[in-house]
Amino acid sequence: MKLSTPLSNESTRIMLLGSGELGKEVAISLQRLGVEVIAVDRYENAPAHQVAHRSYAVDMTNKDQLKEIIDKEKPHFIVPEIEAINTAYLEEVEKSGVVVVPSVKAVQLTMNREGIRKLAAEELDLPTSPYGFARSLGELQGLAKTIGYPCFIKPTMSSSGKGQSKVSGEDELESAWDYAASAGRVDQGVVIIEGMVDFDYEITLLTVRAKNEKGDIETHFCEPIGHRQENGDYVESWQPQPMTSKALENAKYIAKKITDALGGLGLFGVELFIKDNDVWFSEVSPRPHDTGMVTMATQRQSEFELHAKAILGLPVSTQLSNPGASAVIYGNYDCASIAINNIDKALSIDGVDIRIFGKPQSFKKRRMGVIIASGNDHEDARKKASNALKIITISKN
Repeated sequence: MKLSTPLSNESTRIMLLGSGELGKEVAISLQRLGVEVIAVDRYENAPAHQVAHRSYAVDMTNKDQLKEIIDKEKPHFIVPEIEAINTAYLEEVEKSGVVVVPSVKAVQLTMNREGIRKLAAEELDLPTSPYGFARSLGELQGLAKTIGYPCFIKPTMSSSGKGQSKVSGEDELESAWDYAASAGRVDQGVVIIEGMVDFDYEITLLTVRAKNEKGDIETHFCEPIGHRQENGDYVESWQPQPMTSKALENAKYIAKKITDALGGLGLFGVELFIKDNDVWFSEVSPRPHDTGMVTMATQRQSEFELHAKAILGLPVSTQLSNPGASAVIYGNYDCASIAINNIDKALSIDGVDIRIFGKPQSFKKRRMGVIIASGNDHEDARKKASNALKIITISKN
């Protein structure tokens, strides 16, 4: 494996489809390895646009727009970062010899909850919550009677809790149906309904498929990441999450089985529910996970560095350096730009750092930054991150 100077005839070119805060860190990690990065998103000045060698703002569901920039840039690798992409066209691109990370099959399955849930539960026989797919309000009402309440209604294509509702009774189904249809990344006319699992906690198990020195693919696991969600969106995470050895063994079994089925190289975020030693599969993302931003404070190689190295066929290390935690900074306002205040006071707490994403527009519940903290243990780190977040204030510019 060799890598050449970016912006040269021999450079390795990687195109990111989706250029948010996770894509930004992937871009930086790739550039540290001499890769030429092209960042694409649906809006101008996305976070990864601000650090990439070149950037584009296009509708990635539009084949013609996507084809135009791929033909122009001729990337060696394409790394999808979001759901709203024309994956049918990516099949054509993959057949032409461009590497789609980890593969078009994996991208198509994981960007659609129907595909990945059927793969996990029906083909791989992994334990999951009870579920069903509804293509009309009437179907949803019928499934809810079978699955029971409370239950969760989600679009089949969305992320970060968008379009998700917790439903406690039949009178809430119609509004949940409407919300799922309007707030998903792509309105497929299909929603998933999931029954509630009685779990003690949930984790993200970052799972890396990478080549070893012999060129064979090996599976590596980071220490489990615990996280807390509100309305389906993560608000804090910590690593390592304490678990029994048996629960961790079961979690690794499920994560390896689902990622082996998806194939390819790269990092996967596998979400799991845990109760005692029992583990249920929830979801998987074939890319760095939002809860995994904590690894910027905890690991020798962050999830972004792991993804970059694995994509390129380089060796990886999932070694934990120290316990840590993360806490999300929300925009708090719907406005063009905000100011994040008291950063100096927050950073005066030992072990605390901050990442400001640089998003060009703020929404009340849009992630605009993250506090990361290291500590003596995960609880110490959580306390530091929480204290720093309390010091931070947000104002309109």
